[in-house]
Amino acid sequence: MHQRLNPAERLHQRVFDGLYGSSLLYNACWEDPACDRQALRLGADDEVLVITSAGCNALDYALCGPRRVVAVDANPRQGALLELKIAAIRACADDEVFALFGAGRCPGASEIYRRRLRAQLSPAARRFWDGRIGWFAGRRGDSFYFHGLSGIVARLFRIYLRSRPGLRAAVERLLDSTTLDEQAAIYDAEVAPRLWTGFLSWAISRQTTMSLLGVPPAQTREVAAHHDASDPSSRSVAGFIRAAIERVFRLLPIQTNYFWTCYLRGGYTRDNCPEYLRPANLAALRSGLIDRIEVRTGTVAGILAADERPFSRFVLLDHLDWMGAHRPLELEQEWDLLLRRAAPEAIAIFRSARAEPPWLSTAKLEGPGGRVRLDERLRLDRDLAARLHRQDRVGTYGGFHIAHV
Repeated sequence: MHQRLNPAERLHQRVFDGLYGSSLLYNACWEDPACDRQALRLGADDEVLVITSAGCNALDYALCGPRRVVAVDANPRQGALLELKIAAIRACADDEVFALFGAGRCPGASEIYRRRLRAQLSPAARRFWDGRIGWFAGRRGDSFYFHGLSGIVARLFRIYLRSRPGLRAAVERLLDSTTLDEQAAIYDAEVAPRLWTGFLSWAISRQTTMSLLGVPPAQTREVAAHHDASDPSSRSVAGFIRAAIERVFRLLPIQTNYFWTCYLRGGYTRDNCPEYLRPANLAALRSGLIDRIEVRTGTVAGILAADERPFSRFVLLDHLDWMGAHRPLELEQEWDLLLRRAAPEAIAIFRSARAEPPWLSTAKLEGPGGRVRLDERLRLDRDLAARLHRQDRVGTYGGFHIAHV
């Protein structure tokens, strides 16, 4: 049984739908592809279906040399971003690619776009970037990573840091730390006491903030209700986020965590960036691997219904949580299509607000003997998923799941 949205959640859902329907939501992927690679074990014969998001991970998977990578997103602006990245990799020098998508600041972006990139884009992508290529211009300390909805949150937090000089200095020391012990000590002694104010906890608990981060009301409810905390008062969105940040900054090396450092500093560094931005990998993509990426606008179910070729790997991000809570029949239809279109020994990975998503047992699919639970049609690799979840540098999901279908 799924829960109905209450009146406040319905209002927030309309706001979320309006934002999603008119804006670039993600300017960087918020899933760790190093974990995905271990789970997917991509080979030369694999055909991958991935939700596009910002396109970083579609490029990462292409570096593994699968036969094709189909990147699909219902938000056409996400596809426009991946198209721009592909065009830049094909037409620009390494330093220019890094200026655009590494530093997020390229003073010559408008001219590069007009002369070398625009002609490569689809009409829809051209319409989007014609009015927004200035996001990369880098004026007055600006960055591409401060644009789009998730970028607004990063920009607001940057403003907050400027208003708190002691916290800002402590965060910089944390980012510059070279050992995990030093990093944890700085976080405990200098960052945490200054960071977790009542105002910040209130701000990150607002559904408006969560919507800007791409989290719809139904998923926010899942996070708040099922955050596993020993102190009941911390079982909230703010409690979940605090626990996630503490794990990331105390237990995982910040020197290799390009996800958080990008948003805290407005860009990547040469030594701490997605794999596709490294010179050797740019060369590999240009050698033909990038031609294996297909950019589509639509839903996962729509692609599965229309594409006749089977897929052997599926990267479903966390959209199943929203469907399970909001559109359970569509979730069942999507999984039914996925199981019918999956190649032998296919693997699907997905993330969730919960360690055990309820829709795995409540969703019912047609089986040889009648309707059966979804989790009875899958073989979940819980041990590997749990190990990779502990390694995940993003750290903001309740669970990572690997399903053999």
